[in-house]
Amino acid sequence: MKLKLDLDDLANDFFEDTRLAGIVAPLKSYQFCWHLNHLLHFDFRINNDIEIQLQKKNRNYYFSVFEYRQPVGSLVHYLYNNQYDGEYLLPEFRHLDFLWLMKGDTVADAFFQQIIGSVKTLNGVQLVMELTNEKIKNKGHLIF
Repeated sequence: MKLKLDLDDLANDFFEDTRLAGIVAPLKSYQFCWHLNHLLHFDFRINNDIEIQLQKKNRNYYFSVFEYRQPVGSLVHYLYNNQYDGEYLLPEFRHLDFLWLMKGDTVADAFFQQIIGSVKTLNGVQLVMELTNEKIKNKGHLIF
């Protein structure tokens, strides 16, 4: 008997109750996190344990992930680098520099819009947009 891992089910479970924003901000990830931490009083830190590794063209590509757990509740924020050495974590969104995933608790529209509005005020940020699950072709790339 063979057990088959259903990646669609896995992706659906992973993305249940999540909100995802795409951000265009040509900044280094550590600079961007510093600005976010300063503006929002968050504490984004790199989490090397959940770094995403993709193999393309016989090479490994590493996409760093920064993490911030809200002190109250179970909401966790993940900030992914969408680009590494000319490759993209989500190739369908080549123009985006960062992907911000909110996961672990229901994210109210008002809170999500407040975050997006705040991020738009940062120097260097050119665009912030919500990404809906239907628009994402390579969802599996975001699963750690």
